Amino acid sequence: MAEARLRHLEPIDVEEWPGVASVPNLAFAGARARQAEYRFAKACSNAGLVLLGNDPDLIIDHEELFSRLAASGWLGLAESYMAGEWRSERLADVLTALLGTGFKPRGKLSGSFTLPGQAVDAGGALPNELIRLSSGDGMSAFGGVFASGVPTTLRTAVKSHVPGAGRNREPASHFVDITKISEPVAVEREDLGEAQRRAASFLLDGAKVKAGSHVLEFPSSGGALAILAARRQGTVDALTADPAQVSSLEETFVLAGVEEDIHIEVIPQAIPSPREWGGAYDSIVAMEKLEVVGKHGSKRFIKAIDRMLTTGGNVAMQSLVATDQWSPVCSEAISLLKAYIWPALHYPTVDEVHQLVDRDSSLRVVKETHFAGHYLKSVQLQREVFEGQIREAAADGFDAVYRRMWVYHYALIEALLRLGCLNAVQFALTTRNRRGRR
Repeated sequence: MAEARLRHLEPIDVEEWPGVASVPNLAFAGARARQAEYRFAKACSNAGLVLLGNDPDLIIDHEELFSRLAASGWLGLAESYMAGEWRSERLADVLTALLGTGFKPRGKLSGSFTLPGQAVDAGGALPNELIRLSSGDGMSAFGGVFASGVPTTLRTAVKSHVPGAGRNREPASHFVDITKISEPVAVEREDLGEAQRRAASFLLDGAKVKAGSHVLEFPSSGGALAILAARRQGTVDALTADPAQVSSLEETFVLAGVEEDIHIEVIPQAIPSPREWGGAYDSIVAMEKLEVVGKHGSKRFIKAIDRMLTTGGNVAMQSLVATDQWSPVCSEAISLLKAYIWPALHYPTVDEVHQLVDRDSSLRVVKETHFAGHYLKSVQLQREVFEGQIREAAADGFDAVYRRMWVYHYALIEALLRLGCLNAVQFALTTRNRRGRR
């Protein structure tokens, strides 16, 4: 399919950003673009978004937006934003409104177009410089838990998905302690770093990390989790499939004074085989990795954790999960994240996590901590931190397209959290008692 190269796209590196640097030249392009423009205008009207006047919610600078919408729907919307063809001072509000109305740019939902950038997945590893520019402590890319939330815990019977449950002495259900943390209040940007450390500490609590624990961070999430584990006098192995992370991690651990307690190991793939990495660990922690390894990778991921955990050991995982509000429109909206950031991305439901653990490991979920409101505030602050360091991001080599993509990604996750389509959960797991945990 031929593509047109326009003047406003000339500064964009076509090899780095092929889907952004050119606009698809569609068959019946004019008619399809006009139809996409009509759908977009109608969706904005239904969502209460203002396109004209003194204070519009969004400004369209180039009509190529509509050709992109016609060609690739929500991905086209994102790529058009990355190309600078439309802009908004209230980006998260705009995406929330469009998602809330069930906006379907092409009038249908399909995966008929090919996502760019689907290369080898390095376990969701992000550039160290990007983490530094968009975190409260310079090394944490994950959502935090603020001090103002009040936890409430209820022990709940959860259906077992273990094969043969209800027979062969395997109970039909087991109890899970479900904690929900109330919304944070009076939060400021300066609170982000402490909130991220608190989330990491909660995760270490879930994995029962203490003095003498042999801990695996699988894979590394930037340094904070490993440092806190080492400060609990644990011995830590941090795995990474991205060799570019090593020098920065080493420097971070030296500055924290814990380099003697943390071993960094580069593995050939995000989920190593037994020959590539073994070991027996008392505690294993995974920070926002389950969703980025995808549906197929999640089975290998949990099997690897099961294989490396000692009997009676403990696992803790933090993840964004899909809720009952998740829809096909949400699945298309995250095509940007799959195309450019996490190729295998799949947000499981809480029940899918339980199924995965029960069916593909000898482990069991024994505790859940839900904190969607805190994650929402974290994402808002992370975007603010990054936008406040746009010049530094440019100096670090992130071009204008990348910078707009990273802002859009935060706004999209914020929108999905605001609509209740995503939740943030920490799961605590331990080896299964064959007589059942009652």
